[in-house]
Amino acid sequence: MSSAIVLQGFGLGLSMIVPIGAQNAFVLNQGIRKNHHVIVATLCFICDAMLILLGVFGGGAMLASNDILLNIVTLGGVAFLLTYAFQSLRQAWQVGKYEEAATVAAVNRTMVSVVLSTLAVTLLNPHVYLDTVVVLGSIGGQLESAQRNAFAFGTVLASFVWFYGIALGAAKLSPVLSKPRVRQMIDVLVASMMIYVAYLLMQKWMMS
Repeated sequence: MSSAIVLQGFGLGLSMIVPIGAQNAFVLNQGIRKNHHVIVATLCFICDAMLILLGVFGGGAMLASNDILLNIVTLGGVAFLLTYAFQSLRQAWQVGKYEEAATVAAVNRTMVSVVLSTLAVTLLNPHVYLDTVVVLGSIGGQLESAQRNAFAFGTVLASFVWFYGIALGAAKLSPVLSKPRVRQMIDVLVASMMIYVAYLLMQKWMMS
């Protein structure tokens, strides 16, 4: 297995995964709350790894050529992003006025709720498909068999390092990041990011 190809896959994998705002914001928030954050990181990693492998080993071209599927993914992603943005804004308001209630609500969130939200923020995010399946898939698909395996390993490794890194890092810094004012700022920034991404997706869909 070529170490150069592994490093190339690792670097490209990070460049695709890091900018996915909705997914990363969710992992960060769960890490701050220490609310099943390891499970969240694990699910994000598994989903990303499966999508990367699907793209690298042949699925990227299929998704890119299916306009109906891309439209469904895009509109579903817009709806989810706006819903999540509304929830973040509501929570930011509660942190400001009802600090204790917001803290209890965050702590008491069930594992089932967290798992479903993680799957939604991952699988209803069109950027996940476009970046991992289409972009990484088109690059990896051009390589020979042995190089393709090394490239896939590198991109999957990048996903592993990133998601566990931000989940565990946020949990470690939780005493600072979980302060009411900081939490409020993070929630507002997350909501703004979600709305902006939803706007870009909707604009792109209307122009297509």
